[in-house]
Order: sequence, then structure tokens, then C-alpha cells
Amino acid sequence: MNGERSPEPATGKDGFFGKLKKAFTQEPADRVELIETLRESQQRHLLDADALTMIEGVLEVSEMQVRDIMIPRAQMVVVERDAPLEKTLPVIIRSAHSRFPVIGDGKDEVVGILLAKDLLTYALDSESKPFNVRDVLRPAAFVPDSKRLNVLLKDFRASRNHMAIVVDEYGGIDGLVTIEDVLEQIVGEIIDEHDVAEDSYIMKHSEESFTIKALTPVEEFNEYFGCDFSDEDYDTIGGLMMRTFGHLPKRGERCELGRFNFKVLHADSRRLHLLQMNIQMEDTAASTTAEE
Repeated sequence: MNGERSPEPATGKDGFFGKLKKAFTQEPADRVELIETLRESQQRHLLDADALTMIEGVLEVSEMQVRDIMIPRAQMVVVERDAPLEKTLPVIIRSAHSRFPVIGDGKDEVVGILLAKDLLTYALDSESKPFNVRDVLRPAAFVPDSKRLNVLLKDFRASRNHMAIVVDEYGGIDGLVTIEDVLEQIVGEIIDEHDVAEDSYIMKHSEESFTIKALTPVEEFNEYFGCDFSDEDYDTIGGLMMRTFGHLPKRGERCELGRFNFKVLHADSRRLHLLQMNIQMEDTAASTTAEE
């Protein structure tokens, strides 16, 4: 042997760590390959399911625009600048939101933001000075509907705003967006006091507007709304939506089934979670579209 040492086999310590280093230093060729690598890591239990969902959410946020998640102008809950307190309070109590756009002559004129907590003094102290919304009005932030969500989130953090009014290319009001809307793209549904209760499937906002859990049994949905969707192939409304879309939809996608207009509020890489539903006055044929 002449005192010489034999080289270590390729399966020895250096060989193992060399392969490991190579595996982690090779860059994915594109976003699709990166997501596939992350999902493989989750399957090997290097990432848990929640972590994978959040990472995928971060990647999606960097490609999405405000128009993809905003609340349309028609669905904005607003307070009128010249309305008396007795007319303003029922709007705030009924909606259970914490921030409200304040409008002038119409929804195309947003003059500021009202925080519900700023009305406590007026609501509890009958001897306080007469209510004037201008005394508690806060400046409104305006953002274009084309703004990237990752940039918007950075702006929210810097300005400490929680709501922004969305405008189109002509300066008209398109809707609104909140920091919660952006964060839900990353961490999933954020439960608060006005979301659907844990022990129920359907939350009624008005005669035409509802929030529906995707796990709502078709039979219960039929009983509640007086319809007759078949439950032979799918047990839940989420399953019915999957069949209608023909794929696992992302947040913001819409579909119409008869007089019911559904919009996906929350979905991850595996299933649907929450749906917004509006009842139309007239029946329409089932169709699917991606919200623009």
C-alpha cells in the first residue's frame, strides 16, 4: 500500500455533503420550478402546509394588482358627509366595520375616512357638542387600481394607513382596499368579529349579500335559499364551485349559478375556504369569469 490512503468512496461524508450542497445551490429556472421545489419540500416534511401556503401567497402578491382584490364601489359601505349622527350610527353598527369612506355628493367624491371609534364620544355623551363628521374626518389615501400588492403593503406599513380608495385611470372611484385584504393573500382568511361564526355556514349581510363557507352542505344551502342544486356528485358548495370552474379557483374569480353570483374570497393551493355570494334579480346561465 506504500502508506497511501485510499480515496473516500463517493457515498462517504464528503460525497453526501457535496450532493446536499449541490441540491441547495442549484437555482430554480423559473417561478413554476421554484413552487414545485417548495411543494416537494413540504411533501418531505421540510415545510409544513401553513408555511407553504404563506410562501405561495407571498409569491402571488408580488404579481397581483389592487384591482384583483379590491372591494368594488357598488359594495362599499360609506358614510355621508352631511348625514346626522342618528343616520350614521345605524350604518356603522349594521356593517360592524371599523373604517368608512366618507362621501360628499356621491361615491365619486370621497372626502376622507371615518374611524368608528371616533364616534364614541358623541354616542355616549349626550351633552357633547353637535356632531359634525368634519371634526373627526381623517385624510383618505388614494391608489391606482394597477398598483402591485407588494408595493401597496409597503406603503400601508410606511404610512400606517389601513385603507385606501382605489381610482381608475381617469380618477374615478373604483372601490377600496384594506391592509387585511392584502394580508389575507399571504396568511389566508383572517377571522374577525363580523366574519361567519365558527358554528355556522352562512352569514347574511343584506337581502342580496351573503358570505358562504365552502364547506356548506348543498342540502343546507338549498334549504336556506329555496333552491334545488343536486348533491349527488358533491356534498358541499365548494365542490359544486369546483365542478363549475373546472379547476381550483383563486381569490377573486367569479361564477354564476342561476340567480346566485359567487366570488372566491379565500382559497389556498388545496381547496376553497370562503365565498361571497350575491343574489341577482334575474336568472342567468351558469358561467365563469376571472375578475379583472
